[in-house]
Amino acid sequence: MFRGDGEIVAAAVSGLVPMLGSRLARATFEPGLLTTDGGPALTAEPVPLGTTADDSAAGTEGWLPFRDHLWLVLNGRRHVVLGASQIDRHGNSNISCIGDWERPRSQLLGVRGAPGNTRANTTSYWIPKHSPRVFVEQVDFVSGIGWDRGAHEIRMVVTNLAVLDFATPDRRMRLRSVHPGVGVEEVVGSTGFELVVPDEVPETRAPTGEELRIMRDVLDPGGLREREVAS
Repeated sequence: MFRGDGEIVAAAVSGLVPMLGSRLARATFEPGLLTTDGGPALTAEPVPLGTTADDSAAGTEGWLPFRDHLWLVLNGRRHVVLGASQIDRHGNSNISCIGDWERPRSQLLGVRGAPGNTRANTTSYWIPKHSPRVFVEQVDFVSGIGWDRGAHEIRMVVTNLAVLDFATPDRRMRLRSVHPGVGVEEVVGSTGFELVVPDEVPETRAPTGEELRIMRDVLDPGGLREREVAS
């Protein structure tokens, strides 16, 4: 997800797994990434989940208070990973409400920073439970805009079943790979709209032995990632 991003802020705000992924990317193939400790401290090295810059030996190399983070949102020097209660084939996402806006069945977070993030920043999504309730024909409310509404770049959607992207002529969601042990039919059956499915769908790349070591021993020795997707 972060390969080739270079020296921009990896803003993984949607959970522990994306945060771990951004720090792993920085510790391996993308050393120029800027990562925080979950607060305003830009750390000199990626720190373990659940710790701050003060708790680790990595140290702080910069300070990114909220006002400056908002400046980055408007100026595009971020790759943000968001969550979604609903997402459609073009990457429009909903975190605001379920049901009709005038009388919703469920009130959610509100649009939060989704409009600015998706309009001005590279955006990806982490969906820990891939289901037709999340992958819908039409979102009930557009919180984050998709490719058909002028998004800057919706790059990938990663779920517990698969990796999806929008590398199609009309920017519809495409099945990029399926995770080990998951079939194409399972992903298609868990999606509430027609995915673009290539003739050959590869298996998602497994982590290398060194990447596993860094995740297990350095970045997440407490196994916090298990709260989102059990191994």
